[in-house]
Amino acid sequence: MSKKDSSKGKEGKRDQYLEGLKRYRNKGISIVIDGEELPETDWEKIFEIREDDSFYMADYVPDEETGMLQEIRFDRVYNR
Repeated sequence: MSKKDSSKGKEGKRDQYLEGLKRYRNKGISIVIDGEELPETDWEKIFEIREDDSFYMADYVPDEETGMLQEIRFDRVYNR
C-alpha cells in the first residue's frame, strides 16, 4: 500500500468518526473540546498531534441519574 492510499484510509476513518460525532450531537449529546462546545468546523483539531507531543483524548461522560451518555469531551493530554 502506498503512502497516498494509507492517507486516504486515514481520512476515511476520520470522516467516519466525525459523522459519528454528528449523529451523537443530533441526539442531544454535547461534543466538548477544550471545555467548549465548538462548531463542527473546528472538530478536525481532535486529530492533530502538536509539536509538544500533545493530542486529544475522548472521555464519554454519562448522566449520573440515568447512566445514558450525556457528553463526549475531548481534552489535550501530553505524551511524556
